[in-house]
Amino acid sequence: MKANFVMITPLLIILPILGLIGCDKAENTAAICKKNPELCVDLHRDSWCKIEKDDLIKQRYLIKQQSTSAGKPVYQLLLNLEDYNKCVELASGVQHILHPERTNDRTRAYGLSSQTLAELRESTKDNQDPYLSFYHWTRLGDQQAQQRVIHQQQQGKITDPLILAQLAAYYQKFDIEKAKSIYLSLLETATPEQFDPNWLLGLASIYQQQQDFEKTFLYSKANLLMTNNTASEQGMSQLIQGDKQLESFLTKQANQLVEHLNTGDYGSSQLRLQLHPSS
Repeated sequence: MKANFVMITPLLIILPILGLIGCDKAENTAAICKKNPELCVDLHRDSWCKIEKDDLIKQRYLIKQQSTSAGKPVYQLLLNLEDYNKCVELASGVQHILHPERTNDRTRAYGLSSQTLAELRESTKDNQDPYLSFYHWTRLGDQQAQQRVIHQQQQGKITDPLILAQLAAYYQKFDIEKAKSIYLSLLETATPEQFDPNWLLGLASIYQQQQDFEKTFLYSKANLLMTNNTASEQGMSQLIQGDKQLESFLTKQANQLVEHLNTGDYGSSQLRLQLHPSS
């Protein structure tokens, strides 16, 4: 049954598989296809959409190895199936004069990927898995899936920063204390690789609503330090009524915060105790 699942999900994903990938990506996907032709037979053959196709092949292979039909691998599978489907749809519109069979091959692959995406969505629609519920909520607007995710988070079953950040953004519309709690926990638990500077803007927005303008300045400044975003110096200064001494102090804290986030030790730092002693 699990083997069939892999077989009927032809176009599947772009997840980097470190143990699978060697020096030459093309060589590895070619080797996978040679040993596992069922993972590649429905894909187009030329070099268009190379990244999407290579990632798809690797993800299918990962799922075949793990014999899984749920969880994050299948969530990634759905996302990358979307990517491949979109790319090959565009490629199928490019008409080859000398090699019309290439256009036909891409059209065939687009049709198969569309069918596979629809089937995989249908087969996972009511799955209780948090990642699959998250997919159906955020990609397809499924309200029942949304409620499953919310319920699982309330039970402490969700730890992935990707899902927690989406929940924080959701709560920010009507329960800013809950949103703030989630964002602050993400600052403490996310690894540097997982961290998204947009979370700092989420916190800045919440503190601005609560009229805590010092923390609004602090988290906005930290976001600016971590990204290429820009902001008016005058506008930032006005948040704290042009207090230059306070601005210098908060800027120093923002730099410290960024350092801790980049090293992944904010949760155990003295700065966390200073900023949020009761959290």
